Amino acid sequence: MVGSLLLRGMLVGVLAGLLAFGFARIFGEPQVDRAIALEGTLGHSHEHGDAAASATAEAEEPELVSRETQAGLGLATGAVVYGAAIGGLFALVFAFTYGRVGRLDARATAALLALAAFIALVVVPGLKYPGNPPAVGNPDTIGERTTLFFIMLAISVAALVLAVNLALGLARRHGGWAAGMIAGAVYIAIIVVAQLALPVVNEVPEGFPADLLWQFRIASLGMHAVLWTTIGLGFGALAERSLARRTTGGRFALSR
Repeated sequence: MVGSLLLRGMLVGVLAGLLAFGFARIFGEPQVDRAIALEGTLGHSHEHGDAAASATAEAEEPELVSRETQAGLGLATGAVVYGAAIGGLFALVFAFTYGRVGRLDARATAALLALAAFIALVVVPGLKYPGNPPAVGNPDTIGERTTLFFIMLAISVAALVLAVNLALGLARRHGGWAAGMIAGAVYIAIIVVAQLALPVVNEVPEGFPADLLWQFRIASLGMHAVLWTTIGLGFGALAERSLARRTTGGRFALSR
């Protein structure tokens, strides 16, 4: 049964990746094009000496992959592969979680998992270290910035797991609503501490349009929202039908 859910998760993930690609193509790529056009005209505070000359030389080098391919086939391939991988992982988490979170049915469980994943994997890390378009960010600090992002991501996921386990334990004594409120408060407290403790990264160059930065980040958030909404709703519908056919004695069987 897990194998069947895994297949369905990957198929929904492919669809989610295609929809996310469509959203990114319409709303995200124009912002990237604007940022690329500005990249050669904006100076960065970390540039010294012959940095401008180096940038000019690099700009004259031929592109290994054309911009058209990056925004088309490359973006589509990346979105579909990412969606399929996320969909498969989502299916495995669903198989482990289903029946353990109250008496929620398959659709509600999938929707709740997708919402939790969107918040923990996208919103929370993005609040501290949001994505940036081209021309924003010092290439010399990309390793440090990536490390900080994944630290925030790991803290968010760990805090979510802790909050869920806490909610399940408290629900037996205080009821589901009270347990959810307490667990949510614990999660928020951990995230607030982490956000304040981790260093701030602000490498937006002087003169970079604020509206472009904002629109790029909104488009990035929207792309992830499309992906997780499709996975949550689509997988929930497929899983419900699959589990309904395997109902035995009024209970859903998750065994193979």
